[in-house]
Amino acid sequence: MFKLRLTIQPRIAHSTRPENDAKDIHRMSDHTFSLFHQAAPPKSGLEGKPPLLLLLHGYGANEDDLFSLAPYLDERFMIVSARAPITLQPASYAWFNLGFTPQGIVVKPEEVEGSRKILHKFIGEIVETYQCDPNAVYLMGFSQGAMMSLSVALIYPGLAAGVVAMSGRLMPQISSKIPDKDALIGLPIFVAHGENDAVIPISQGRDTRAKLSELPVDLTYREYEMGHEISYESLEDIAGWLKDRLDHSSAATIIN
Repeated sequence: MFKLRLTIQPRIAHSTRPENDAKDIHRMSDHTFSLFHQAAPPKSGLEGKPPLLLLLHGYGANEDDLFSLAPYLDERFMIVSARAPITLQPASYAWFNLGFTPQGIVVKPEEVEGSRKILHKFIGEIVETYQCDPNAVYLMGFSQGAMMSLSVALIYPGLAAGVVAMSGRLMPQISSKIPDKDALIGLPIFVAHGENDAVIPISQGRDTRAKLSELPVDLTYREYEMGHEISYESLEDIAGWLKDRLDHSSAATIIN
C-alpha cells in the first residue's frame, strides 16, 4: 500500500493548532457529505471566511494519514482530510484501483472520473457547510491523492486557488480533458518529488514538470533526497509556500 511515510525532524515549528483536541477536530460520516472526512477549524485567521485546505491521501491509506500534517500547516486554514470512496480493505481506501500487469500498472478511467466528480461535489459541500472562502480552496495530495489534486484543479479551472502535489504524477489523459487552458493562467502549483522514489520514479515527477510547464500555470517544482515520503525539508518548503499564497491573497484583498 502506498501510504505516506513521514520523516519530520523534531525541530520543525508547530502551529498552535491542537493535534488531538476533540472540540476542534470533527470526524464526519453522515449523509450531509459525499465523503467521510476529518476537519480541523482555523486557529487564527483573516477577516471573513477562512481559506480551505483539502488533503487527499494516497492508495491504501485513509483520512487519518495526511491529517497528521495539520499541526505543521498554516493555522489560518480550515483543514479537511477526505477518505477516498473505494474500499480496499478495513481502514484502507483508494481513489481508483490499480491493476498490476506484466505491462505495468493499469487503471480504469471511469474510476478516476468517478472520484473526480465526487471530489468536485464534495468541495462544494464543505465550502458551504464550513463557510469557507470559495475563492481560496487549496488542494494538497500525496501519491494517488496528488494525481487527483492535479486532475481536479486542471479539469475544473477556477475551482482551486492552488495545488500541492507530493510524490505523484500528472495522469496522461488529463491534458486532453482541460476545457480552457487560458482559465489556468497563474494557477499556483507546487510539485515535490523524491529523487529516490521507488514507487513513482523521479522520471515521472520530471515528466509532470514538463507537462505542467506547457500550461500557463505558476509552477514550483522541487526534488528532494528522499523516497516515496514527505521529509522535513519538503514539508517545510510546502508549509512556507502555502503561507506565502495566503499572505499574497490577503495583501491583494487589502489593496482592492
